[in-house]
Amino acid sequence: MLVHLLYASRVSTSVTDEFTEAILQQSRLNNPRLGITGLLCQGGDVYLQVLEGGRGPVNALYNTILRDPRHQQVMLLHYREISERRFTGWTMGHVKLDKMNPSLLLKYSEKAVLDPFSVSGEASMALLDELIATAQIIGRAG
Repeated sequence: MLVHLLYASRVSTSVTDEFTEAILQQSRLNNPRLGITGLLCQGGDVYLQVLEGGRGPVNALYNTILRDPRHQQVMLLHYREISERRFTGWTMGHVKLDKMNPSLLLKYSEKAVLDPFSVSGEASMALLDELIATAQIIGRAG
């Protein structure tokens, strides 16, 4: 059974390109053997990540993330069974939102910043769907 899980977290240290790249490299190395695909969005010190795959591997990875000292204030935003993946092409895609037009973020929230803690999980998923549709995702299948 396939599921998708959407969560948000705050980074526990200062965010650098190297910090995020280390997370992406680890994901791109481990996710293929786990059958997990997904997307990591970064805006300031906030991460918004969707994981897709089998229920067991996705839940196990989420539990690992909950214990990862790089993440704080981890919040589950959306979880459901799915019949097909949305992020098939990415072992872990990446979107750096501070390089985008702020009006896209404003479309889904009160302010033009990534704040998934103050919007619904559905609004966050709609943002991710728009990122796919507008080809904003980098780091295709690894």
